[in-house]
Amino acid sequence: MKQKNIVLFLVGILFLFSLCSCSNKQPSQGNNSETSNYVIGLDDTFAPMGFRDSSGELVGFDIDLAKEIARRKNFTVTFQSIDWAMKENELNAKNIDMIWNGYSISEERKQKVAFSTPYVEDKQLVITMKDSPITTIEDLKGKVISLQAESTAIDAVNQNPTISTSLAKIVEYPSNNEVFQDLQTGRCDAIVVDEILARYYMKQNASQEFRILEEALATEYMAVGIRKEDTELLQAINDGLEELKADGTYDDIRQRWFSN
Repeated sequence: MKQKNIVLFLVGILFLFSLCSCSNKQPSQGNNSETSNYVIGLDDTFAPMGFRDSSGELVGFDIDLAKEIARRKNFTVTFQSIDWAMKENELNAKNIDMIWNGYSISEERKQKVAFSTPYVEDKQLVITMKDSPITTIEDLKGKVISLQAESTAIDAVNQNPTISTSLAKIVEYPSNNEVFQDLQTGRCDAIVVDEILARYYMKQNASQEFRILEEALATEYMAVGIRKEDTELLQAINDGLEELKADGTYDDIRQRWFSN
């Protein structure tokens, strides 16, 4: 009888120990920890929002914003290059925790992610080479255009019946660098890209003569994409953006990347 009681006592101790061990386990993202680290997914060719400089370091407007908000909110961030066409899948599979790289709000994307407060206004522009006969949107009839796959450029085209029903072909590429290369080598007649990226690219490649059509296809707003269940992280990002705008830090970072 005494031996049986000892066995039961030991079993009870082991059970209590297992409960304590489980209760001490941290969630994968450590949302309640002061040393939480969040993985940000990005297209590392999307200048000036997030891209690699000549030394291979990730730099850009969104990079600086993310680092500053992380510092203020007492967490760290890791940047991970992803296939932009798979960004929402990467997020919801928990391979990344945020999409933060010139990520435009759209109704379709709202079904998949929660968006932060918008922090940048952008436009979708049509760009040609300067010597092109294309000067208006109507001139795109029967032409070939290139754009980035799974970007809001395709949404802007599809929502404009003047273009979408009359184009000869739409060519999609993984990155906007390839889109611009298509235009410069004459493989397409025009491209549709974000204004922010276009103006930065054109400034860095001043020897190339581009033309921006006067009429923009769409106006968009960029925000951070977060899993819908990560409400605390979403609030931290929104609070951080508000703080940066209130104390002038946002304007300082913007000036660094968007100044003429």
